[in-house]
Amino acid sequence: MSLQQTLTQFAKVDLLKASTPLNRLDNLSRLYGREIYIKRDDMTPLAMGGNKLRKLEFLMADALAQNAKIIVTAGAIQSNHVRQTAAVAAMFGLKCVALLENPIQSEDSNFLHNGNKLLTDLFGTQCVMCEELTDPQAQMAELIQSLDLKDAYIVPVGGSNGIGALGYVQCAIEIAQQKPTNIEFDKIIVASGSAGTHAGLAMGLQELLPAAQLIGVTVSRKQQDQAPKVEKLQNELAQLLKLEKTPEITLWDDFFAPMYGMPNRSGLNAIALLAQKEGILLDPVYTGKAMAGLIDYLDNSSDKTPVLFVHTGGAQALFAYSEINKTIK
Repeated sequence: MSLQQTLTQFAKVDLLKASTPLNRLDNLSRLYGREIYIKRDDMTPLAMGGNKLRKLEFLMADALAQNAKIIVTAGAIQSNHVRQTAAVAAMFGLKCVALLENPIQSEDSNFLHNGNKLLTDLFGTQCVMCEELTDPQAQMAELIQSLDLKDAYIVPVGGSNGIGALGYVQCAIEIAQQKPTNIEFDKIIVASGSAGTHAGLAMGLQELLPAAQLIGVTVSRKQQDQAPKVEKLQNELAQLLKLEKTPEITLWDDFFAPMYGMPNRSGLNAIALLAQKEGILLDPVYTGKAMAGLIDYLDNSSDKTPVLFVHTGGAQALFAYSEINKTIK
């Protein structure tokens, strides 16, 4: 049975409607003298796009199967995941409750009220602030109890559990189908945060494009702390998909400093480069830092093999970070 046939055994709701584009970055390819491509998962069709929609196709199907009336999730104030979860909940006529933290302790008005938070509020989400998300699953369970929420379904942070990660097995299938026949990707780069996107891609690509090395650029923690998160989800997927092995995990962890949610200079420079060379918007939390990792590799590698960047979205956060102004020349 093919991987695609295996996936059809899992319930999903159709949120994407069609594949997202896989395009050549013409100007960047000329600049570096090698083939550079991008998978545009920032262009998923709901709530201004982003990678979480793939996960929510499977998670929402599970929630509806359990007759959920309330969706409970958690994340940072500027969470792309919370924005997209809130939109999907609204689409299905469900209430959304979000437990939010302020990871960088910013008091900037745009950070607190603009960007993803503005959209999350617009979708009618009940937002509850907490000091810190130390154990999100337990904290969401406590929130359900304290608010006496009936028929609640917990969507984990980032939509990252085995069910949600199935969405990025599907993305791996798309990549294998869409890549030019004369191109063999040597490296595929993606931001690695809550780990569901990374794990799903890893499991799918090992089956379909085994010669391509998937590299996760960490956005919130060092390799020794991130690898177990990816490994756990890969193991869950292996059980769900009845696969016998999981791939080796490769992480680059030099690009997320000083911490999750706080921009850095290399990430801001990467945002400016892609905007000015390709007209494509990245964000300062995830994709800007992941692109900084790719640019560092391109600047310091003598290889000329093709590479693919998986754009997971998040440009809405540009409106929440005043540091973006410093990138405009």
